[in-house]
Amino acid sequence: MNKHILTLLFAFTFTASGFAQATISPAKSQTKKIVIVGATLHVGNGEVIENGYVAFDKGKITAVGKASDVNSTDAQVINANGKHIYPGFISPVTNLGLVEFESVKASLDVQEIGNMNPHIRSIVAYNTDSKVPPTLRSNGVLMAQITPEGGTIAGSSSVVQLDAWNWEDAVIKTDDAMHMNWPVAPRGRGGFGGGGRTGFSADAMAERTQNAIAELDNFFSQAKAYNEGDKPATINSRFAAMAKLLNGKQSLFINVNAQKDIVAAVNFSKKYGITPVIVGGSEAYLVTDFLKENNVAVVVSKPHSLPTNVDDDVNMPYKNAAILANAGVTVVVSIEGYWKQINLPFMAGTVAAWGLGKEKALQTITLNTAKVLGIDKTVGSLEAGKDATLFISAGDALDMKTNKVERAFIQGRDINLDNLHKQLDRRYSEKYGIK
Repeated sequence: MNKHILTLLFAFTFTASGFAQATISPAKSQTKKIVIVGATLHVGNGEVIENGYVAFDKGKITAVGKASDVNSTDAQVINANGKHIYPGFISPVTNLGLVEFESVKASLDVQEIGNMNPHIRSIVAYNTDSKVPPTLRSNGVLMAQITPEGGTIAGSSSVVQLDAWNWEDAVIKTDDAMHMNWPVAPRGRGGFGGGGRTGFSADAMAERTQNAIAELDNFFSQAKAYNEGDKPATINSRFAAMAKLLNGKQSLFINVNAQKDIVAAVNFSKKYGITPVIVGGSEAYLVTDFLKENNVAVVVSKPHSLPTNVDDDVNMPYKNAAILANAGVTVVVSIEGYWKQINLPFMAGTVAAWGLGKEKALQTITLNTAKVLGIDKTVGSLEAGKDATLFISAGDALDMKTNKVERAFIQGRDINLDNLHKQLDRRYSEKYGIK
């Protein structure tokens, strides 16, 4: 079946059946102290507490420890014996809420025309009524970095929690990072350089790439001069939008993969006093010392993918995160797109199996992510004083065979874990008598 026809059929199914999900309202604020006892606590910082407890009140964690030390006076007690408690997973670099149906243009709000768009803010386009976030919550993904795409400078992302009436309710941190796509020459089949099918020679493509980098450098230089000078009579919205990045109040996420391009992107950032975050980084394992020396974190994209080069180890995408982390580089795990985010925990499970270990892998979608996004003071681990954004799973949440989220809380609110997938499953199971 034609891809676009199939997508439209799915769109119709979502529209026709989506009326049931209108009953899934954002949860109300926490009104009573809650204590969850008896579970294995995966704190998110590498620590594990067997037979532990976590208490929270008014949306904040008040205590974490061994169940034998719990004080449950005047609290609602939830027995979680034999189960697991995790901090809410955080999905970085995703167009979640900016895209609903890829083949329906009216539902695409992920990029703007032009190459230099630092003034674009993804948060104002974030759709809290999307049918996708409830499906992610059912796998423990409770927060996300909503990210624009396209051009050389795509714009600013913001971090949200995934149970809200509107973007103002959802936001955890506005304009946390600027996102850039580093100019690179197209790579030929198997990762070899050259013009490939572009019709240009390798030399011509290299010249075009250098011109693009020069244009980027010129834009940064002009933006720096603009923001350091007197306030102009006529506002340049693009240059003005660069102020937070250039004065250190905003991070710079750079999409780049090849070894030499990673080095070039980091050195470019240093020129303007910026410490970047590398996104993608398929060849980051080749420059671990350089990344550590420059305190550069890496958001490893798509661990489930093929190697970049024909002579790479076929398992290198699985190993990349462990090689980087074991070398002392801060690593975050991500997965592309929006509807694929439901599989984020299992990407972390994969890197756990390929040299990282379970608790360190957990950090790549919890505390490490929170640190890179600048929200680690409030989320990312089960610690007193942080938001009570966490969930209870019947089994290992990084394993798709045992991940079963039974209850979840965002800022202490007991959220509804129903979603359209579950509703359709119930509907047709009833129709065909499946139990």
